[in-house]
Amino acid sequence: MKTLLALLAMTATTFAADEFVTLFDGKTLNGWEGRPELWSVQDGALCGKTTKENPAKENTFLICKAGEFADFELHVQFKLVPGDEKGFANSGVQYRSKVVKPEYCVVAGYQADMEAGKTHTGSLYEEKGRGTIGPRGNKIVLHEGDKPNKPKREIVGSLGNPNDIEASVKHGDWNDLIIIAKGNRLQQFVNGKPTLDFTDETAVGAKSGIIALQLHAGPPMTACFREIKIKKL
Repeated sequence: MKTLLALLAMTATTFAADEFVTLFDGKTLNGWEGRPELWSVQDGALCGKTTKENPAKENTFLICKAGEFADFELHVQFKLVPGDEKGFANSGVQYRSKVVKPEYCVVAGYQADMEAGKTHTGSLYEEKGRGTIGPRGNKIVLHEGDKPNKPKREIVGSLGNPNDIEASVKHGDWNDLIIIAKGNRLQQFVNGKPTLDFTDETAVGAKSGIIALQLHAGPPMTACFREIKIKKL
């Protein structure tokens, strides 16, 4: 398996298909860019942490510098821990995304959503865009609407009861996330369960972009990620 350093010597479009590449060395922030006061490596994981004294001014991201990815399979382990009695923690893995505010590492695009709550983990959100476009537990086709930011969502099938999906989420512990993007079809899996099968038929649906990890503004929290690897499809 190639490392991120090897990948950085190539481009995201030239590394061998069907070969996983590790995007995090487990020790350093090499190959990633984020706000240094918020992101660090702790116990072999990339961790973003906010506190009452050191909050995030807005949603900010740790950006993978390996380039853009189009069709791929991405594996990530994640853990969210609220930082106070409010019990709030929200994060996500951005893909096919773009940097829109480099000075604060702000990203827009598709996001595999995750939270400490019981509703959104495994859903598809579009950061700085169309919001929650893929609620979990569904096979969905997104069609053009009257306005670019108001598409028409058609639910064409079920992936199971959302309550059963929620029951598989390990709150406060490590969870496995798989994202498969191929053409305009996006699939997401949490702890082996399919949570979303999404086809974006709109003109604004991104076909390639960067990968990034979200640290949400709001109450104190910690969002950690490890075992990050990707292969081109």
